[in-house]
Amino acid sequence: MGYSKKYLPLFLGLAVGAGVFLGSKLNFSNPSAKLFSYNSKKEKLNRLIDYIDYEYVDEINTDSIVEVTVNRILENLDPHSVYIPPEDLEGVTESMQGDFIGIGVSYYPYRDTISVISTIKGGPSEKSGIKAGDRILMADKDTLYGERLVREGLANKLKGELNSQVQLKIFRKGKGVFDVFVKRGRVPLQSVDASYMLNDDLGYVKVNRFAETTYKEFKAALNKLITKGARKIVIDLRDNGGGFIAPALKMADEFLKDDVLIMFTKNKKGAIEKNYATSKGNFEKGKVYVLINENSASASEIFAGAIQDNDRGVIIGRRSYGKGLVQREMALGDGSAVRLTISRYYTPTGRSIQKPYSNGNKEYFNEYLERYKNGELQSADSIQVADSLKFKTPKGKIVYGGGGIIPDIFISKDTTRVGETLDYMLRSGRMGGYVFEKLDKDREYYNNLSEDEFNEKINIDDEFAEEFLKYAKKRGIEIELKNYKEQLKKYLKATMAQQLFGTGAFERIINKDDAMINKVVVLAQKE
Repeated sequence: MGYSKKYLPLFLGLAVGAGVFLGSKLNFSNPSAKLFSYNSKKEKLNRLIDYIDYEYVDEINTDSIVEVTVNRILENLDPHSVYIPPEDLEGVTESMQGDFIGIGVSYYPYRDTISVISTIKGGPSEKSGIKAGDRILMADKDTLYGERLVREGLANKLKGELNSQVQLKIFRKGKGVFDVFVKRGRVPLQSVDASYMLNDDLGYVKVNRFAETTYKEFKAALNKLITKGARKIVIDLRDNGGGFIAPALKMADEFLKDDVLIMFTKNKKGAIEKNYATSKGNFEKGKVYVLINENSASASEIFAGAIQDNDRGVIIGRRSYGKGLVQREMALGDGSAVRLTISRYYTPTGRSIQKPYSNGNKEYFNEYLERYKNGELQSADSIQVADSLKFKTPKGKIVYGGGGIIPDIFISKDTTRVGETLDYMLRSGRMGGYVFEKLDKDREYYNNLSEDEFNEKINIDDEFAEEFLKYAKKRGIEIELKNYKEQLKKYLKATMAQQLFGTGAFERIINKDDAMINKVVVLAQKE
């Protein structure tokens, strides 16, 4: 087996860089003459496009030439200044808004049919009686099954205008085919995956990104934990690639006292904009623990940096991604947009956590692999730091800039081939198909279980695990478990819980025996 195939799961860590960004929206669809005054360089490009359009010997799509030109220009700036074509802008914007207009189901094409994995609680489909395991055969007059079923475009068949109605033809085992009328509504895209008590006074919140609704979700979760007795809190930002700055600032404000610096930005003209905490914080005295890893980026690093630099809590995990560039979205007038880097952000001590990108985008996004090779994911001693980028917190703790947030307490990553492969199958959804089939064999029984009943009654035995290994082997993934069978069983049960009860149930199971969380529990008991 070649190197690239053998360690394919390791490349999951590389993907985070392409998806992280910061900034607020700014619309320049009607630019003023002052903004875009005459410029010979711009005129040269305009003339070239006109010559190709009117004089070139063959018919050429000049729109595609413009897009190539825009992308090449941005590639020469920095890794996070990106062009968003018109066909992608709606989806990108939607993912950061915190909701979309739809019917409220989680689904995937299973064999040749759209199969409902789960309905979103309180959403349009749940209200209309759609259940997990249902097959959606038609949406109005559009057929959604058969050999020509393609995943792209399926979502658009189910989306539509707010309060518009769609007629779905549903197949359900034991009932056959029937029609359901669903009124489309706002469907939330949750930022908070889970919030629950780890013990009597230690609360836990998992935040998967920073979108427009993130702070509101987080605040509600925090308040519930406080009412349950939380005097210490764990904020899990592992694999959180970032998003908007504002929610991260508001979250940090919950833990910092009035007038404490959270972060500041500096643009190319040297203009500095500082962000301070207010008196609105609801958890300014309790112990705080922040979990990060190599995929925690941008807004996640702003939050972790604010907590660390103000000596407010303990950062646990591995060095974060290292993105300290701020983007602003600017419309280009044709439905497309550019996210352009406009400034750098700095933590309260004045450190930039942006990792170098002078050697090009490819090396920048492959930096995760370098961390794997040099042993940094397994040993804190392998983290390369520069004395010139040394900073001190108010209480004298040494922190470093130059590339990510270095945790106060290091927890190694399982970088064995089996461990990486299991994690890859879990996080990429490869277990989902197998679990769906198992649930579908007795859907009525599973749908009638409460989460507590599920945890008590459902146990993943060796036979279940061995069947999954055969399933995976047929799909090109072969692993020798040896010491990992119990971990596989936990992953399978967590995936079942996710399909039945949502991400909160998934996290509660997957976090059992988690090294970082176990470390927090031990620390919290001593403090």
